[in-house]
Amino acid sequence: MRRRKNYGAIDNFRLAAAFLIVAIHTAPLKSFSETADFLVTYCIGRIAVPFFLMVTGFFVLAPYQKSMGRSLRQAEQASLKVKKFLKKTAVLYAAATLLYLPVKIYAKQCSLGLGGWLKEIFFDGTFYHLWYLPAVLLGCLLLLGMTRFLSPMAISIAVFCLYLIGTAGDSYYQLVSQVPALKIMYQGIFCISSYTRNGVFFAPLFLWMGVLLANGKVEIETQKAAAGLAISMAGMLAEGFLTWTMEWQKHNSMYLALILVMFFLFELLLGLECSSAPIVRDLSMCIYIIHPLGIILVRGLAGALKMTDLLVKQSLVHYLLVCVVTLAISFGAALAMKFVKDNMQR
Repeated sequence: MRRRKNYGAIDNFRLAAAFLIVAIHTAPLKSFSETADFLVTYCIGRIAVPFFLMVTGFFVLAPYQKSMGRSLRQAEQASLKVKKFLKKTAVLYAAATLLYLPVKIYAKQCSLGLGGWLKEIFFDGTFYHLWYLPAVLLGCLLLLGMTRFLSPMAISIAVFCLYLIGTAGDSYYQLVSQVPALKIMYQGIFCISSYTRNGVFFAPLFLWMGVLLANGKVEIETQKAAAGLAISMAGMLAEGFLTWTMEWQKHNSMYLALILVMFFLFELLLGLECSSAPIVRDLSMCIYIIHPLGIILVRGLAGALKMTDLLVKQSLVHYLLVCVVTLAISFGAALAMKFVKDNMQR
């Protein structure tokens, strides 16, 4: 596994990625320009989730992949780390589901039937932002199975093909669905999962990229990584704008150029040396989990103060206020988590 003096840049970017996720759910530039909001929020902002997936691949799955064929002790340690991560994520998902259950009940979104609940639990997420948790769980399990039976090259080809299928059902769906056979295939997929941004088509590629960057030989100079990021980002903006204006998109989570963007972004972050606060990891996770509550609180406050036009309809003000409220609650939650962890270790 690649070793650096520290991974401060990776940890610090967790916060930026968390606030990008908040932006995706609040559309901060919509009041000014729908085009600008799309390009910033739904193109550039789409780096957030792949980043977190690559972090998981880099720190959790890479040691497991590297331990294959090595000593039994190394394999057991790596396997234990993966199991601990999966258990922690599953518990977090269950807790987040319970947290937002009253909101779903209030919004009358609970009468889904068994099939609807299974679809939400395993693919769509039990609340609109929670789809990431089953995606990372399913993606990890899929990669663990592949690691046992396939070579790294075969895994690379498999996850890339899955991503191509997913992208065709996401940003290019209205285009590819003009082919009757493909439309039938995707209609079948959408019966099981509302979108292809899930643990089968979306998550495995970025998890695997994290593994390859940790255990591989590729290392790019910081300046070259920055240049590659700028060029690939321009390409993704062009791709996003094209698929949006041509009305090909069913959703906008998956772009072909996103693969290159994430490669260069992660390489750039790995090449930067900086420090980070220990609380950053828990804080970013809390922001991700809690921000819909921040949105609800801001909307409630705006209604109580009769300031909906300013605090909600003015999208940038709304976004900033949601960030402030969410950060305050999340900081308290992260401190509480740190307190519990410290006392458990004594």
